[in-house]
This record gives sequence, structure tokens and C-alpha cells, in this order.
Amino acid sequence: MPTFTFPQSRRLKTPAEFQRVYDRKKSASDALLVLYGCESELGHPRVGLSVSKKVGNAVVRGRYKRLYREAFRHTQHELPSLDFIMIPKLGGPEPTLEELKASLLKLSQQVARRFAPRATP
Repeated sequence: MPTFTFPQSRRLKTPAEFQRVYDRKKSASDALLVLYGCESELGHPRVGLSVSKKVGNAVVRGRYKRLYREAFRHTQHELPSLDFIMIPKLGGPEPTLEELKASLLKLSQQVARRFAPRATP
């Protein structure tokens, strides 16, 4: 049975790690989330969060970070082995955990397809 912990090894921490993901320019988005992705040789997904001050004050930003981390924690065993950066979309009410989990799974598959080698006819 998989564990649903969120250890340090599953997080992007340094500015260089974030920049590496942004530099690849592979992303997907929907009404709740913008998801950037980059290859990883670690064999498991990692996540970083970028929550702008436009989202709200520190209390609101902290709430979003906890909610998005929880969505990653619950879905990490179904995600491709990539490094991800999650950015909340502005506007509308705060999303529910179930909506975020579904959005994260869908967008991660879209980003992963962009890294798959294309077959030439």
C-alpha cells in the first residue's frame, strides 16, 4: 500500500530547481491551476508552489499552499515522474480538494505527453 507522506525529497526547494522547470516551457492549465513540468531522473514526482500576492494576504496564500500540497500528496502515486510547479489561477471561489486532485491528474498527463517522443510517419 502506498504511503501518502510528503517528505522533503518530494519538494522543489531551490531557486535553481524552479528555474530549471520554468526554462523547459512545458505547461498546461485549466480554470483552477497552471502546471509547469520538467523531466526528472529521480523516479518520483516532485512539486513546488508559486502563489502570488495577487491571490491575497499571507493567510489566504498559506491556505492555498496547504490545499495544493494536499492535492499533490493524495495524487503523487498516480502522477508521472516529473518535477512540477503549481500556480493557482485567480478568480472565482477557492477550489475544493477533489476539484484540485482531478485537475492535477488531468494536467500532469497533458504535460507528460509533451515530453513523450513523437512517432514520425
